[in-house]
Amino acid sequence: MSPIEKLTTISHKLPISVLEDIYKRITDWLASGGTEEDPYIKQQLRYAQHVAMHYKTNRG
Repeated sequence: MSPIEKLTTISHKLPISVLEDIYKRITDWLASGGTEEDPYIKQQLRYAQHVAMHYKTNRG
């Protein structure tokens, strides 16, 4: 599963503002010639996972 596919599976756990920001960053990256498997995309996934975990913890 690609990082973007993984991101899609947790997207419902993220605040909309975070999700919009991540998708904008990924879209810009891909438009500039990057690929879905680049470290930058994987970093965005790690960030999303961290936020999802933190958001879940704080929402109870």
